[in-house]
Amino acid sequence: MSLKGWLLSDLHLPEAAHTGEEAQHPWWAVMCLTGVDYFSTLGYQPGIAFLAAGLLSPVATLVLVLVTLFGALPVYRRVAEASPNGQGSIAMLERLFPRWKGKSFVLILLGFATTDFVITMTLSAADAATHFVKNPLTPAWTHNQMGVTLILLAMLCAVFLKGFTEAINTAVVLVFAYLGLNAVVTFEAVWHLAQHPHLIADWQHNIFKAHSNPLAIVGISLILFPKLALGLSGFETGVAVMPLVKGKNTEERIRHTRHLLVTAAIIMSIFLMATSITSALLIPAKAFQEGGDANGRAMAYLAHLYLGNVFGTVYDISTILILAFAGASAMAGLLNLIPRYLPRFGMAPEWALASRPLVLVFFVVAVTVTKLFHADVDAQGGAYATGVLVLITSASLAVAISVWKQWLRWPYLLVFLLFVYTTVLNMGERPEGIKIASFFIMAIVVVSLISRAIRSTELRITGVTLSAEAVDMICDDPDGVIRIVAKKPHYDGYDWDEADARTRLLHNLSEDECLFFFEVERTDASEFQDNLAVEVRREGRHRVLFARSPAVPNSIAALLIQLERHTGHVPHAYFSWTEGNPVLNIIRYVFFGEGDTAPITHEVLRRAIEDPKRRPIVHVS
Repeated sequence: MSLKGWLLSDLHLPEAAHTGEEAQHPWWAVMCLTGVDYFSTLGYQPGIAFLAAGLLSPVATLVLVLVTLFGALPVYRRVAEASPNGQGSIAMLERLFPRWKGKSFVLILLGFATTDFVITMTLSAADAATHFVKNPLTPAWTHNQMGVTLILLAMLCAVFLKGFTEAINTAVVLVFAYLGLNAVVTFEAVWHLAQHPHLIADWQHNIFKAHSNPLAIVGISLILFPKLALGLSGFETGVAVMPLVKGKNTEERIRHTRHLLVTAAIIMSIFLMATSITSALLIPAKAFQEGGDANGRAMAYLAHLYLGNVFGTVYDISTILILAFAGASAMAGLLNLIPRYLPRFGMAPEWALASRPLVLVFFVVAVTVTKLFHADVDAQGGAYATGVLVLITSASLAVAISVWKQWLRWPYLLVFLLFVYTTVLNMGERPEGIKIASFFIMAIVVVSLISRAIRSTELRITGVTLSAEAVDMICDDPDGVIRIVAKKPHYDGYDWDEADARTRLLHNLSEDECLFFFEVERTDASEFQDNLAVEVRREGRHRVLFARSPAVPNSIAALLIQLERHTGHVPHAYFSWTEGNPVLNIIRYVFFGEGDTAPITHEVLRRAIEDPKRRPIVHVS
């Protein structure tokens, strides 16, 4: 097999979002699949929290927990109900903002989602490398943060190039082992605090020494909490995997997904608070700084400190494995997310339907991002938080709009404003996130527009249905050669007799030839593919076929192809030249589905029908 054949061997249309019952699993098992991303943040969250808030990190983390339980969780419980097949908040906004406005929202959100998933891969690999490099039992010659990170990313790429099968059972083992080890380390740390209560007293003294007013402590924590917002990751993934959740029907699957979201949020909230308190009180501040033993690995530091290097190494191995699997989860998310939207919009090259080319693209992007951030966990926190926060903000906006006519709009509006504040503050203090997201947005928009222009001359009509009356009228044509006259719909004062006579005169057609006028009413031009339902009516003695479609030339071409198959004779189509600038006509066609119809119809036919002898004939006057 050639290299091109191997890369495109799994080229296919995206599968339906809902999978069969045999592919479904208990909700707690699916929670573990999302948990390899969500729970794995415990590997670096306590360190990032301390660097952001210092001794106030437990209070700022408490704010994060409250926002998680009373903000993000209620929002995504609503998202789960509105998108039971895993479409997520992006699909909600697409429905709320139709046509090009909705498509524009989707493209922008895809840019932020790509930021989220790519940084998940790079940050997880970097933190896994940190746990490997800082382990006291690893050889000195392997202590290369950048090298280990790139090797882990290359291994991730190799796995997906070979073919990745979602292994929920593996996720269950990794999550249970990781959470169990974290529980042991946390219990040991809490026990140490209980034996040394002066540490708590010292912490309180130092906080009130710097901030004498309790209200000031709360206010500063509210300001600092956005820096901890990457601890909110996992909700969008939680609703994206809904098709994998076992349920007898849609209602039960929604209910089980809500169990998943609530359980994950409660488990994560408990661990966030416990790890934040123990790490802030037991680890020296200098250990959190760049190059310090606790930088990016606070809980691993405590594991080695209180439970020994053997247990600490086991903890490191567990952390490395779950972080590596978090990268796999992110890559799988990208491979499901991009084909779900862009090909349907006509905004992705055809090779984007194959996973291997996308894997290579995302691998190159991940390597570039890793180089850009020097494989530094702390430096990538802002970009990660930006992607997470924008997705949660968009979800809260979609939910607020969906309940706008109910009293619930006020609490959800408050949640939306809270996330807007958090997102804006995070972007202002850590602009690298919006810079990377802007790059992804621009790349997606440019590629999408180019792809839309290139693919616009595909047939795009997935099926043609002729009404019974239309079939009868076509069968009445004596010679079986169908001749179509293209006409704009809803043209008041149209002289049918004059148009009929003019067509016959210009193309030397006798009065015995049967002509069919064809009207296409343009619908939502932002849609790329559609079925064509053709109806019929009479205007005096004239036969008129009519249909509705987002693209006029493609619909005419599809009808002509269907007529050739139906009658066995090559049909003819008659057009008038379109006035205006050719470039503007092309732009009108790409974005509005109409333009210089005749040449575009011919090009669609040329691409769709290889045999010129069977290709419908286009006449222009």
